Amino acid sequence: MTALEPGSFLADLTAAERADLEARSRVRDFERGDTLFSEGEQPGWVAVLLRGRVKAFSYREQGGEALLAVRGPGALLGEVAAIDGLPRSASVAALEPVQALAIGADEFMAFLQAHGRVSILIMRMLCQRWRDADRKRVEFGMFDATGRVAQRLVELAERFGVPYVPRGGPGEPAAGGESVRITLNLSQEELAGWVGASREAVSKALRTLRRHGWIETGRRRLIVHDLQALRRHAR
Repeated sequence: MTALEPGSFLADLTAAERADLEARSRVRDFERGDTLFSEGEQPGWVAVLLRGRVKAFSYREQGGEALLAVRGPGALLGEVAAIDGLPRSASVAALEPVQALAIGADEFMAFLQAHGRVSILIMRMLCQRWRDADRKRVEFGMFDATGRVAQRLVELAERFGVPYVPRGGPGEPAAGGESVRITLNLSQEELAGWVGASREAVSKALRTLRRHGWIETGRRRLIVHDLQALRRHAR
């Protein structure tokens, strides 16, 4: 199993809680592009990511996807539908090979009843997601497409970034510090669905950020050379 994201559901469980969860679950593997959950379906099971990353999204009435979130190792998925018993509010698909613990909805509720502390963890996690959703709604009214793309690149760099050194060896560092390579490969269509803009607007925003020298893009490659500049632009 790869490293869990700090603050994720699985990372915050005690050893005893995790052992009980694993005893009630089975491991499932998914390939890139596989669907874990489909919007509107009944909640049969809950997932906890062990390896790989997924996207949560909803289909737009006019076509295309609205990307809602990207989740990594340790994330809990599908818990809302399991708790309230209503159809799933979003689809979840693998962005890369994924391994997850799968636990039936009824067994998940029994797990929560046996571990009151975990229920509090989930309440806090849901509060964080609601606050994040509120913040993103404010962003749509305050920033243009370039600003929203910069915000999402900052998030990706902070969550999925690793130090980047050119093949020729380290050179002069950017004004914002060392360069960072984003290890998660999102298409321009997916990024457009995340920022609520057209693919053309996202392509134009990326060109603007490249022209400033803040980012570098290539085939399945996205490097941030000046994270501080992106942060300033995203404020």
